[in-house]
Formats: sequence, structure tokens, C-alpha cells
Amino acid sequence: MLRINLLPIRQLKKRAKARNQMVGFGMIFLAVLAVIGFVGVLQVGKIESVEAAIADLKKEEKRLAPIIKEVDLLEKQKAELQRRISIIKKLRKESSLTVHVLDEVANIIDNERMWLGSLSQQGGSLQLKGTALDNETVAQFMEALKLSEYVKSVNLSSSTLKKVGGRDFKNFALSCSVGFPQSEQAEQGKKKAVSKK
Repeated sequence: MLRINLLPIRQLKKRAKARNQMVGFGMIFLAVLAVIGFVGVLQVGKIESVEAAIADLKKEEKRLAPIIKEVDLLEKQKAELQRRISIIKKLRKESSLTVHVLDEVANIIDNERMWLGSLSQQGGSLQLKGTALDNETVAQFMEALKLSEYVKSVNLSSSTLKKVGGRDFKNFALSCSVGFPQSEQAEQGKKKAVSKK
């Protein structure tokens, strides 16, 4: 028996072409799904490894927490010790300056014409209060202080008249700035530099 194809050839070609396109799209879709699945598996693996690393780091942090606390405590203790050492150094320096200043004042003062009532020094500031026979004695004392290498400046804060036993005396107050001479400061700077090495 003879078969005759009554369908037009164009329609058969269109159907074959559409079927081929559908198969191609299906294969591309399956390939994209496969790539997405592969990338997803890789990402899951990376996430799991990162989470494992985070868990390990947290364990390590817990293990090191007491050591970190101890280091922090030691740092605080070190800072406190350095603060105390700097205070001791400052006190030593100031006490050395005080000794020099007291020596200078004791050598300069005219014990027969002048009497000191108080002397106080804090850092680079020196306050003197006393009584003198007259203004000239106070002026000479100030000029002698200015010549001292440890006294940088001398200012008369106050001068008042005081009567004692019918005689006139001068109460005075001086404000001075004191410090080490330039040569001694340079020498102390060299000592600090050597001690740091």
C-alpha cells in the first residue's frame, strides 16, 4: 500500500525547527541549572568552612580571654609604675633645684639687715616673705638674687611699712622664677639620652 503525505512541507519544517529550538532551550536551561547548582554547592562549602573558622576563632578567643585580661592588668600596672617613676624623677629634680635655691638664698641674704619669714617653692616658682630694715636692703637683695644662676626673674609682690618697738621696718614679698642653669640642663638632657639607650 501506498502512503501519501498530505501535510504541507512548510509546516513540517516549521514543526521540526520549533522542536529543535525547544530541545535547545531545554538543554540550555538544564546547563544553567547545573551551573547554578554547582555554584550553590561551592558557596555552601565556603559558608561551612567560614563558619568552622569562626567557631575555631571563638574557641581560641575564649581560651585566650584570661591571658588577655592578665595582659590588660599588666599594662595598667606598667602605666601606674611609669607614672610613679616620673613623679619620683620630678621630685628628685625639684628637690635638687630646691637645695640649690636654698643655698643661693642663704648665701645672698644679709642676716643683720633682713629676716625671712617664709620661703616656698613649687616647681619653677619661688615665693619669699620677710622683713628688712629699709627699702634699700630689699632692693640689694633682689639685685643679688637676679645675679644667681638658679634664679631667672625676681618681682616685688608687695612692700608694706611695719612699726616694731618704735622703729620702721619693711615687710616684703617676692615672687621669683627658678630653674637650673643652661649648662646643667644640657648635662641632664645628655644623662637622659644615655639612660634611654
